Amino acid sequence: MNAVVARITLRGMLGRRRGLLLLLLAAPLLVLAIVFRALGFAHGDVALSVLRQYGLGVLLPLVALIAGTGVFAPEIDDGTIVYLLSKPIGRPTIVHTKLAVAAGLTVLCTAVPVLAAALIMAGPNGGLAAGFTAATVAGAVVYCAIFVLISIATRHAVIVGLAYALIWESVVGQYVPGARLLSVQQWALSAGAALTDGTTLHGDLSPAWALLLLVVAGAGATVLAGQRLRSLSLTGEV
Repeated sequence: MNAVVARITLRGMLGRRRGLLLLLLAAPLLVLAIVFRALGFAHGDVALSVLRQYGLGVLLPLVALIAGTGVFAPEIDDGTIVYLLSKPIGRPTIVHTKLAVAAGLTVLCTAVPVLAAALIMAGPNGGLAAGFTAATVAGAVVYCAIFVLISIATRHAVIVGLAYALIWESVVGQYVPGARLLSVQQWALSAGAALTDGTTLHGDLSPAWALLLLVVAGAGATVLAGQRLRSLSLTGEV
């Protein structure tokens, strides 16, 4: 971690429209939770569907995409990355710092709203709030690692990341049984299921395997991002 890089990155993220967008994406989840609660529809099945379909299926990957690509892609596009790379800072340290900022923002803008929505609709009973919050935190870190890698690997990071998040994770990963074993969302759900009473939240994998896959995917993407940044030339070419 490098405090100067972290501060510059955080200021850049919050100083752009991305910061406002990150907050606005969480609003529909909270509105839905309040409306369903007010109408008396906030029972377990509705809460589970809302949190899974919007919380993990839409909010989490989109926020992670915005944060994960936002910490590198703008600097690569406008060429200012060369100033950062010319400093005596290890490139893995740069990746770790920017990933920490992206993951922190993603957790703040997803796990907190998911926890609030879960408590509004279902309360603390059954562990639904704890399970979905844990799943969101785990998914946020791994998604951000993947999107940071994508942002360094290609100039079309947003397009590639959006295709991955909305096609593979939200469609293929949810509805194609075999593909679920390669879905960050499904791994996060399986890990979060360990904190529920066993009847409210289910995953396709055992929590132990899910945690292992999350760690391997997150660590692997982080290492590859560091290696890719090492090969990035000081002319800003990718």
